[in-house]
Amino acid sequence: MSNTGKRLDTFLLSISLSFVVAIVAGLTVFPDKGNEIANYLFSTFNTIFGTPVLVLVFGSVIFLAALGLSKYGNIRLGEGKPEYSTFAWVSMMICAGLGSATVYWAFTEWAYYFNAPPLGVQTGTTAAYELGTAYNLFHWGFSAWAAYCIVSLPVAYHFHVRKNPGLSLSAVCTAIRGNKPITPLWRAISRVIDVIFIFTIFGALSITLGVSVPMVSEILSSLIGIEPTFNVNLVLILIISAFFSLSSYVGIQKGMARISSMNTYLAIGFCIAVFLIGPTMFIAKSTVNGLGIMLQDFVRMSLYTDPVENGGFPEGWTIFYWLYWITYTPFVSIFVTKISKGRSIRGVITNMLLSGSAGCFFFFGILGGLSQSANVNGLVDVAGLVASGEGNQAIVQVMNSLPFSAIFIVLFALVSVLFLATTLDSAAFTMAATSTKGLKENEEPSPMLRLFWCVMLAAVPLAMMFIDAPLNTIKTCAIVTSIPLMFIIGYMVYGFIKWMREDFALTSGEDILRQSRVAADAVPAE
Repeated sequence: MSNTGKRLDTFLLSISLSFVVAIVAGLTVFPDKGNEIANYLFSTFNTIFGTPVLVLVFGSVIFLAALGLSKYGNIRLGEGKPEYSTFAWVSMMICAGLGSATVYWAFTEWAYYFNAPPLGVQTGTTAAYELGTAYNLFHWGFSAWAAYCIVSLPVAYHFHVRKNPGLSLSAVCTAIRGNKPITPLWRAISRVIDVIFIFTIFGALSITLGVSVPMVSEILSSLIGIEPTFNVNLVLILIISAFFSLSSYVGIQKGMARISSMNTYLAIGFCIAVFLIGPTMFIAKSTVNGLGIMLQDFVRMSLYTDPVENGGFPEGWTIFYWLYWITYTPFVSIFVTKISKGRSIRGVITNMLLSGSAGCFFFFGILGGLSQSANVNGLVDVAGLVASGEGNQAIVQVMNSLPFSAIFIVLFALVSVLFLATTLDSAAFTMAATSTKGLKENEEPSPMLRLFWCVMLAAVPLAMMFIDAPLNTIKTCAIVTSIPLMFIIGYMVYGFIKWMREDFALTSGEDILRQSRVAADAVPAE
């Protein structure tokens, strides 16, 4: 697999970074005004697009299930055997798509729903506890992974089946246009698409860093007895940056694949230890009960809009989460495309929706069950700490309630750091791929370009923390950009369906499967 560094898109590189720096500078100079504008835009877009977002994400689950069961599910994405084992492949997808903020929400999210439950449930009740677990699993389950998968498939089909050059959203959209001339207007639209893509990555990772770095810092500080200051955060970010920069530089096979597999084994081991040493029966019963409620009420939870009371739960949580997932979809889709060569469409759908969701159910069920048990038994007032904005302190106290708490805290911090490193690693790869013109199937972006984006992904959030820029406003801006992304995604899905019909509408399922088997045995061209 060759590297390429000769087709660097310097215009995109410069305009994207200028845009990001201008936004950060503007928010630093005018924080209150910037926050006001961002919140106004988010509120307006949420009101207008909130209900359609619920319908579209729910529709994505149905569409992907139907596609996976159809003859088109047999289509193979590229020639040759898969480049990675199924375990490594799934591990990379999960690590790229989740990030270390996942660890924070695994411990605390149920408490937010317990304090202000939806669906007419009263706070402080047994039903509030149970619904808190169910919604926690719902927001990190099938719908979230469907949002990732619905974007990954058009990009993968464009790159591996159609063999179109360019691994970026604008390249996919350009290929969908077919033989239409590339006008100045379309060139401008393509630039806007790529700038939105790069800004949403910075925004999404600012959310992740803004949540996870202070969390890990506070937890480690509690262990060694120091204050979680900016300097502690700085050292932590520098360590993480060096780690994921080295991983990104050496490439996916030697870096990301190994780190993701190691992190997955470590996370599984950590959760099993918590399950066995912690309140085992409560965790098991709470997880199974939450899954039952979530599966039974999946349609209702997916389409819940609260039209009469307008209590704000759908807007503040479900709609926000779906838009949050959408901000991650561009870079996750490109990364999934790169690691999914040799897989079938059905295999991608199955492993993203089922394996990805199962990993989240396992992780959230065990850690959420531990946290909830501590609250139920009066060991830690998790709900009260979360309500007062002290979620990190709640995690520290819950971890300290376990035997051998120091060991668990170290393992917890290590899992968090590895989750963050793998997310940043995959993001740096996709940004390098987007800023490389005409990247082909058997090429990778330049290692130095990947290293450059690693530095930028660490430097921008770090600069914002140093100047005390409003991270919440950056987060809101990133979520706002997910609205135009929805239209881009819609166009990509339209093109994907059109391509499949053009290529395979007249081909039987048996013939598609036969072609897929031949492709699996073929030696891909270098």
